[in-house]
Amino acid sequence: MIYPYLYRMKKTILLLVCYALLFPMAGAQTTKNMPDRHPVLSQDQILANIEQTIEQVRADWKIPGIGVALCKDGEMLLCKGYGVKDWKSGMPVDEHTIFQIGSVSKSFTAAIIAQLVDEGLLKWQDRVIDHLPDFEMYDPWVTEHIEIQDLTSHRSGMRDDIGTYLGNLGYNRDDIYHMFKLMPPAYTFRGDYQYNNITFIPAAKIIEKVTGKSWEENVRERIFEPLGMSESTLNGEGFGAALEKGTAALPYAFERKGREMDVWPMYGDEQSLWWLTVVGPAGSLCCPPVDLIKWARFHLENGKVGDTQLISEKQMNFLHRGVTITSQTPEKTNLYGHCWFIEQTRKGRLYFHTGTTWGMTTMCAFIPEMDFAMTIQVNSEAPSEARHAILRRAIDLFLGYEDYDYNAEYLAAWYKRADERATAEEKAAAERVAVPAPAWSRLQGHYTGQHDVLGDIDIFIEGGKLMIQLHNEKAWKRELKHVNGNVFNFRADGWGFDVTFHFDNPDEWGSLAKGLSITVGSGEEFANWDRKL
Repeated sequence: MIYPYLYRMKKTILLLVCYALLFPMAGAQTTKNMPDRHPVLSQDQILANIEQTIEQVRADWKIPGIGVALCKDGEMLLCKGYGVKDWKSGMPVDEHTIFQIGSVSKSFTAAIIAQLVDEGLLKWQDRVIDHLPDFEMYDPWVTEHIEIQDLTSHRSGMRDDIGTYLGNLGYNRDDIYHMFKLMPPAYTFRGDYQYNNITFIPAAKIIEKVTGKSWEENVRERIFEPLGMSESTLNGEGFGAALEKGTAALPYAFERKGREMDVWPMYGDEQSLWWLTVVGPAGSLCCPPVDLIKWARFHLENGKVGDTQLISEKQMNFLHRGVTITSQTPEKTNLYGHCWFIEQTRKGRLYFHTGTTWGMTTMCAFIPEMDFAMTIQVNSEAPSEARHAILRRAIDLFLGYEDYDYNAEYLAAWYKRADERATAEEKAAAERVAVPAPAWSRLQGHYTGQHDVLGDIDIFIEGGKLMIQLHNEKAWKRELKHVNGNVFNFRADGWGFDVTFHFDNPDEWGSLAKGLSITVGSGEEFANWDRKL
C-alpha cells in the first residue's frame, strides 16, 4: 500500500506546485502594472476616481479639452467634456463637441468591407486587382497576390507610414493611389507588421467600385444613419464647417521643446484640413463623444444595433481576430486584427484603437468580458500615454484592482525621454558644421518629376524670397528656407519638408543644380526631380 500512497502524495505536490506557478498569491504584486485586488468600490466612487484622473491627466499633459464616454453593463455611466474647446474663448467641451478621431476611422472602412462580404459583393481573400485592374505595387509579384485583407491588417510590405504625408504636398487620393508602384517594400510581403495609412485608399476604391457610391456616402448610409451617429461628419470640409459653427474643438499641437512640453493652438494651414480629406478612409472621421461611444458599443454588441444584426457575427469575429503579433512581453501580448488592436493580459482581452491627426488624438476601446466600452477624445497631439493612463485606471477600478497611478509612470518616462533627446540634440548642435547655401541663381529653374504622377516643380525668386511650387491639384507656392548647405525646408498644409538640391560635384556648387529631391515624413526621400534644360 505504500507505493500508491507515495504516488498520490507526489501527484498532490506536483499539482500544488503547478497551481502556485500559474496563480501567484492574491496578495503578491506580480508586475509593476499588475496591482493587488481590493473590494470593488461603489459605482459613484469609481466614476469620481476616473474623473479625478481625467483632470489630472489634462493638467499634467497641458491638454485644453477632453471628451469622455463610458458604458458598463449596458448603461451609459459617463458622457461629458472636461476643459475647453480652445483657451482663447474658454468655451467648455461637452458631449456634443466634435473631435477628429484619426485612425479609429480605419475600423469604419473595414466594417463597410465586412458588410459587403455579408452581401456577397466581395471576399476578404479577393485580390485587389480583381476589383482594381490598374492597381500596381512596386513588386509585380505582390501586385498579383495582394488581397483585400492585406490592406486592412498592415502587412503589405510597405514601410511604416510611407506615403502618409504626400497629401500635405497637395496630392490627392488618386495621385497617391498611382504612386504605390514608386514605393519599394521595407520587408517581405506578409512577413511583418508595419503600420501604414495609404493602403486604405485602394480599400476605399474597392468599396466605391462595388457599390457605385463614394466612400463618404457609404460611411453615412451604412454606419452613421443606422447607428444614429447624427452629429458626426467627415473630411476637412466637414471639420472646417464644424469649427466655423463653434461645434468643434480647436486642434492644438503638442511638441517637445528642449526638456519641456510645448502646446500651441493651430490655425489656418497648420490644421492640415486638405490632408485630412486625402487620408479620408484611414483617418478623416469627426465625431462627438455622444456618437463615438455608439461605435464602441456596436462592436461590444458584436455588430448589433438594437435588435438588428447590421454585420453578421461571423464578419465581426473576423474583424476582431488577431492577424499579426505587434508586441509581446511576459505580461502582455498585442495583436492587430482588421483595424483593432487586441491586447491580452491576465486582466482580460482589450480591443482598442488610437487615432492621431493634426492637433487631435483619440482612444476607442471595449472589453466584451466586462461589458465595458470607453472613448477618450483630446484636442491636442498629446502622446497616447495620456489616453492609456485614463483607460487603464478605469479598467483597474471596475475589476477591483488597487489604484495604480499610470499617469505618474507615463509622465516620468516622457520627461526622461525628453531629457535624453535634448542632451543628444545639444551634442549634435555643438558638433554641427555650418555650410553656406549655394547661390540662389544656381537653384532656380524648372524640374521634371521622374514619373508623370509626381508633376513638375518650379524654383524661383519672388519678393526677395526663394520659392517652390509643385504642379499638382493644389499647386501650393511656398517659401524655401535654408537649413544647411544644399538642404532647404518649406512648410505646406501643416508639415515641413526638406528639399535637397543635387550637383555634379557635391562639394562644389559652382554649376547649376541638376536636380532635387524632397524628404517626406521621417527621413523618407520619396522621389527625385531632374532639371529641365
